[in-house]
Amino acid sequence: MRTMRSWFRETTGGLPATFWYLWSGTLINRLGSFVLVFLAIYLTQERGFSASQAGLVIGLWGVGGAVGTTAGGTLADRWGRRPTLLTAHLGAAAMMLGLGLARDIWAVALGALLLGMFAEAARPAFGAMMIDVVPVQDRLRAFSLNYWAINLGFACAAILAGFAAQANYLLLFVVDAGTMVITALIIFTRVPETRHTREAKGLTAAAAAPRGALRTILSDRIYLGFVALNLLAALVYLQHISMLPIAMGDDGLSPATYGSVIALNGVLIVVGQLFVPRLIRGRSRSHVLALAAVAMGAGFGLTAFAGTVWLYGLTVLIWTIGEMLNSPSNSTLIAELSPADLRGRYQGVFSLSWQIAGASAPILGGLVREHIGNAALWLGCAAIGVVTAVAHLVSGPARERRADALRRAGDAMAPVGSARPSVPQPVEATAA
Repeated sequence: MRTMRSWFRETTGGLPATFWYLWSGTLINRLGSFVLVFLAIYLTQERGFSASQAGLVIGLWGVGGAVGTTAGGTLADRWGRRPTLLTAHLGAAAMMLGLGLARDIWAVALGALLLGMFAEAARPAFGAMMIDVVPVQDRLRAFSLNYWAINLGFACAAILAGFAAQANYLLLFVVDAGTMVITALIIFTRVPETRHTREAKGLTAAAAAPRGALRTILSDRIYLGFVALNLLAALVYLQHISMLPIAMGDDGLSPATYGSVIALNGVLIVVGQLFVPRLIRGRSRSHVLALAAVAMGAGFGLTAFAGTVWLYGLTVLIWTIGEMLNSPSNSTLIAELSPADLRGRYQGVFSLSWQIAGASAPILGGLVREHIGNAALWLGCAAIGVVTAVAHLVSGPARERRADALRRAGDAMAPVGSARPSVPQPVEATAA
């Protein structure tokens, strides 16, 4: 019991109150995140859209998300974190209700586009605020706790939404909008503005925006190759939101069943997060990422042969293992491949790969499924997983050499005798 209390204090202790208000908002928001999980089922079963039309609508959500992420990051720095978060959440709540009431395809498509824009605009402001209020030494566990809240909320929402959908689909949109409003109220009443002006920091505009930043990123083939591999993995992974519910519906399984099956993903991550980092510590990152790609490809590939609840559950278990292996290795690589003065822009480019996948995965999945067949879609996902795994093995050593070079450059620039934050040591053999 004493060991458990000690672990709990080490995990949660010492974090500022503002963080916990943000954490609470995340959990509440995710507990009501019904619509995206069931949007494909709603569009095909309730609205009568085809799989390709449903994919187009979900893809427009991703297009709006790409715009929102870019605009939200700019507004968070220029306007402030708090007003950006409030505008994004209240705007998303209004768009959520509008999408639930829309009937024509053009109205549904426009609603999805605007909803994606408002909902995703909150992400960069939220991340910036977390960094603002949490000390450097506590950020790893703070973001881990937030990730835990996201997956706990997602697991509960997937189950609850399945039953809510059987009662009334409009209820999904109303509850989702309500949780956004509650989150906005928490921010309005409890969360202060955390942005510091450049003048307060003594920074100039030139220091905040290094010249040639875009040229540097576009010429960084090693990093762009890493981003491209993440895009491939995301194209496979995001099929669980768009095409998986449609496939399960074709097999006669109810929305509640889909909710229970997909909830396994969140439950497994909540539990597995306690063990996976320790299991992969000291292992080759390229090998871990390759294994993750194979596991995700295999899990989605086996969906071609699934037709019962337990088989679908098994496929979710397999690709979730891949997701858990992929996430921590990705996080450390992003940090180590980003030059210190361009770290925010490098993070933005990586995030954009998810938005591109969010826009294209449902459209491509719907077209493949409708014109080639369900089996072709899932076996294609398996093939992409194998290609991604091979690419990670081939490109891994070059990535580690680049990370090591950036680490040495950072050491050389540090003043003699100055205290520097510890830098994670490479876990990949950097053989020539």
